[in-house]
Amino acid sequence: MPLSKIQFGNTGRRNLVINGAMQVAQRGTSSTGLGTADGYFTLDRFLMNIGATSAGRFTMSQSTVTDLPGFANAVKLECTSADTSLAAGEQLTIDHRIEGQDLQQFKKGTSEAESFTVSFYAKANANATYACELFDVDNTRQITKLFNVTSSWTRIILTFPPDTTGAFDDDNALSLNLVIGLHGGSTYTSGTLNSTAWASVVNGNRRGGITSFFDSTSRTLEITGLQFEVGDTATEFEHRSFGEELAACQRYFQRISGGSDAYSVSGKMQGSNSIDATIPLNVPLRASPTMNSINSRAFHDGGFTASSSTTPTALQFAVNDIVLAVNCAGFTGLTNNEIANWGPTSNALTIDAEL
Repeated sequence: MPLSKIQFGNTGRRNLVINGAMQVAQRGTSSTGLGTADGYFTLDRFLMNIGATSAGRFTMSQSTVTDLPGFANAVKLECTSADTSLAAGEQLTIDHRIEGQDLQQFKKGTSEAESFTVSFYAKANANATYACELFDVDNTRQITKLFNVTSSWTRIILTFPPDTTGAFDDDNALSLNLVIGLHGGSTYTSGTLNSTAWASVVNGNRRGGITSFFDSTSRTLEITGLQFEVGDTATEFEHRSFGEELAACQRYFQRISGGSDAYSVSGKMQGSNSIDATIPLNVPLRASPTMNSINSRAFHDGGFTASSSTTPTALQFAVNDIVLAVNCAGFTGLTNNEIANWGPTSNALTIDAEL
């Protein structure tokens, strides 16, 4: 028997999903009126993908779980505006995006390729059928399996076959998208569901047979315990500490509180209207980040204070560093090369390196 196929037991880190127990919500625990744009809104590492414009609206929240032993939180979606007239390009999915360098153990694209197993707990207000898709971004290949939910918690276990075509890139970019499909127009549902073998992407074969989450304002869905692992067997959910999960999430997103008494960091004035500052990070980021527009101030011991409302940009970034040098423009009256402190004065600074 080839060494790669000898079963040594599934020990160590098994779950490739980050925040699968839905513990971390750096952006907030609830967001309402969703349905007009893609985005990460509440639970870390879970992207809501909207597709074409839809009349459907929903709330996304970190719910408290009291009736599923071993879990305290779930991601919860609640339909608040129905959409029963579907445009072709509409969709609603929950996406979990994974870097290629974290997927090499699947040996995809080789004769020794391994199976993929997805498992999770799900609960809804009523019976429904949804889709779980694995989408290989590097090679534009996919496979989808349907699953059923009821008004009680059920553990869903879905095993996907190996794929001997197309290796995952070994880098920090997006290689695999684990997709929970909840709604789709004819662009995604008009064909025959591709459920038995990996194949080149045909959009019409990706969501056929699913219930529309937007068919009624009574629709709800909760998911927790999401696990993605090598092999054809679903193992018990791998619980990790909150601290471990938070650090893993912060590789992609960090939030630094603002306010009149918030932190400040040292910096150097560049010309008369910008300052370069160095921000300590909690963990190294995946890639050079984008940041949000914030109100900030620059000040030094001489009593000078200047204010700005602008979007900081990454001045210097290295993957293995735990500091980030940023440039903050929009000030007036600064003196070139003077040392100063800088910090946000109102809204939080968000540092985004998501896939």
